Amino acid sequence: MASIYFDNNATTRLDPRVLEVMLPLLDAEFGNPSSMHGFSAAPQTAVKRARGQVRALMGAGHDDEIVFTSGGTEGVNAAIRSALEVSPGKTEIIVSAVEHLAVLALSTALARRGIRLHVIPVDADGRIDMAAYEAALSDRVAVVSIMWANNETGVIFPVAELAAKAKAAGALFHTDAVQAAGKLPMDVKSMQIDMLSISGHKLHAPKGIGALYVRRGVRFAPQILGGRQERGRRGGTENVPGIAALGKAAELAVHHLGDETTRACALRDRLESGLVARVPDCFVVGGDNERVANTSNVAFHGVEGEDIVLLLDKAGLAVSLGSACAAGSFEPSHVLQAMRVPETALRGGVRFSLSRDNTQEEVDRALEIIPGVLAKLRAMAAPNAGEAAAATLQRAHA
Repeated sequence: MASIYFDNNATTRLDPRVLEVMLPLLDAEFGNPSSMHGFSAAPQTAVKRARGQVRALMGAGHDDEIVFTSGGTEGVNAAIRSALEVSPGKTEIIVSAVEHLAVLALSTALARRGIRLHVIPVDADGRIDMAAYEAALSDRVAVVSIMWANNETGVIFPVAELAAKAKAAGALFHTDAVQAAGKLPMDVKSMQIDMLSISGHKLHAPKGIGALYVRRGVRFAPQILGGRQERGRRGGTENVPGIAALGKAAELAVHHLGDETTRACALRDRLESGLVARVPDCFVVGGDNERVANTSNVAFHGVEGEDIVLLLDKAGLAVSLGSACAAGSFEPSHVLQAMRVPETALRGGVRFSLSRDNTQEEVDRALEIIPGVLAKLRAMAAPNAGEAAAATLQRAHA
């Protein structure tokens, strides 16, 4: 029986229609778009088309507001570092406690160099503490960086409201929209968002390509210096096949957004209700909050999430503990900690993230597999489970 892939927030399968757009640019249309001869024509056209497609996905007003990057992490770094560089005298930044590690690692590093860091807490449902956010805002804040949708729980943040408050205080506002792109409608031209970053491999494009929206009129200091590519905002020869792929993926996301959201939400709800009904002592993290349709984080009391993931993998079901970027860490999820998940379930959080490739049959098969795995783990965790339990877990980790 084929394995089931429920880890689409980590990465998605390349859409065949996206691959079809890439292939000519890897072969006959291989030219450098910055050249002056005929071989540059097709790559130039591909980049121009993709810029418009990504602009439409974001709901931006102008093609020249789109800067192609290598992915979400580069976009985050470029946005925050640029904001500090163009804001002399402003030495403070604001982030939330549940940001992706790309934001938290950078902001922590900046704090060690003298930048004052405000980390805004969230409540048990993942909602940002608006009073704490408003208290942190001042004319000393260079930039606010708060995600649009959380990568571990799917919880959606009120970025329009957050951006408006930042603007009123004179701060720039960046949002990590990696997990929102293709899952939520975007209309940045009507919001006061200054910068927004996305990553291609989260929406069925390849790895190594992303985009950063920079609103017209916002000063931007390039962080990768070299040639004058991307209107001088990012040096280096363009990844033309990746850019074209991102454009096509963006176009497909816009076209299918409504249908895919409805379908993903139905599958997610079927999975969650089935788990809560069949597995004792579990709950959906952030389940009472507004979430993106494809993401479910379920916390299981009394078991280790790592053991769940490994045994499910052996049973043919691929899921994750949370962010793939935190793989290998033995610390509990910082997101679940920030949401004050009870100690008995803190290490038992498992993320299920769906895509357009998943089916109801796969959800139903998962609901057949998961209860048995949890029952087995809890039996092994019981007193006097003995050496057999330890040997089983050792084999799972091997």
